Amino acid sequence: MLNISKNRINKYVNRENYPTLKKVENQSANNVFLRIIGGALILLIIILILPWTQNIRSIGNVTTLKPEHRPQTIHSIIPGRIEKWFVQEGDFVKKGDTIAFITEVKDAYFDPNLLDRTANQKQFKEQSVASYNAKIEAVESQINMLSNQRKLKLEQTRIKLSQAALKVKNDSTSLIAFDNAYNTAKEQYDRAKELYEQGLKSLTDIENRNVKMQDSFAKKVAAENKFLASKQEYIAAKIELSNIQLKFDADLAKLNSDKYSSESAKFDTEIAVNKLENQVTNYAVRRSYQYILAPQDCFITKLIANGIGEVLKEGAPLLSIMPATYELAAEIYIDPIDLPLVHIGESVRIQFDGWPAIVFSGWPNASSGTYGGLIYGIDQYLSPNGKYRILIRQDPNDEPWPNALRFGGGANAMLLLDDVPIYYELWRKINGFPPNYYKSDMDKTAAKK
Repeated sequence: MLNISKNRINKYVNRENYPTLKKVENQSANNVFLRIIGGALILLIIILILPWTQNIRSIGNVTTLKPEHRPQTIHSIIPGRIEKWFVQEGDFVKKGDTIAFITEVKDAYFDPNLLDRTANQKQFKEQSVASYNAKIEAVESQINMLSNQRKLKLEQTRIKLSQAALKVKNDSTSLIAFDNAYNTAKEQYDRAKELYEQGLKSLTDIENRNVKMQDSFAKKVAAENKFLASKQEYIAAKIELSNIQLKFDADLAKLNSDKYSSESAKFDTEIAVNKLENQVTNYAVRRSYQYILAPQDCFITKLIANGIGEVLKEGAPLLSIMPATYELAAEIYIDPIDLPLVHIGESVRIQFDGWPAIVFSGWPNASSGTYGGLIYGIDQYLSPNGKYRILIRQDPNDEPWPNALRFGGGANAMLLLDDVPIYYELWRKINGFPPNYYKSDMDKTAAKK
């Protein structure tokens, strides 16, 4: 039947009894089959030369471009007890609106007048500082007056010392003169005595000479006493000058010691004032933390601390919020092998969960229901899932993203690469080659420019 053997039996077969065999042997059926095969081959060739956009498929979720637009948790800065709630889940609050009020649980802050009392203490300390300033000014005035008095007294004593020195000099000169006169009178007496013994002078002359000599000796002794008295006065003037200096130095040292003590006490009081100012500010800020305020316009999503009277620890979470205004973005994760192919500013097509779409991977223009995006940022470190995170923002030149899109929704993204024929893409897939990475010389020149 297959005409394999040379002994043919087809002439012995009645084809009227086998209609299927009759149809198969019909020549027209073979022609139709060949046409179908040929058309399929031509269609396959046409398809193989059609352009294909290389892409990287990845899934992720919707997020926000700025960190302050993402969901956040509000914590209690201070430990306290929930006294009153002003909101409930789902409410919209504006920036600065009161969300809750908590009361203190530490006995150090129970006093309702604690802030006023601390402010009064600070005021009293400030008055003490003013008193110390007045005391320091008074001591400085005394120091100035004593310094002036010391200057005048020392000048007076130095003048007195100079006068005593001149008197000593004068008395010394007088002593020398009287000493010379005595020596002259003594020599005259000695010569007169010799002449008397020789009989050339009378006894009266000798007696007169003796009287003059004794008178000169008396004057010499008086001048010597006067010189010693002047010298003693000079020494006394020097001692007085030294005593005056010591007295005024001691008085000035005492006043300076009082001044430094007052300044030291003033500095200690100023330190206490600064500490009290710090306490007043801390108490005021701590009191403001009793009111939990909305950091921005937002929606209350979930109350973590429930009820009235619940005690919170420092830094305990109170509730979570979602900002009212935000700029959406999409975050996706790609394999490390695909990271060199991705660059900031490249186009991306995104399909969001809840929005039906017909996606053709290689023909993004033919896809329906997808939205355009641009790569905004690429992480420089590996995520815990072993992939790199890519942040995508809206493409301003494409159709805007849906208004009903919410944070956390799923996203399926296609990162668009080079346009290549389909046969090249099939050949690349069969051989396990990566998408086109190396750029042409023209592209490199344009990138440098």
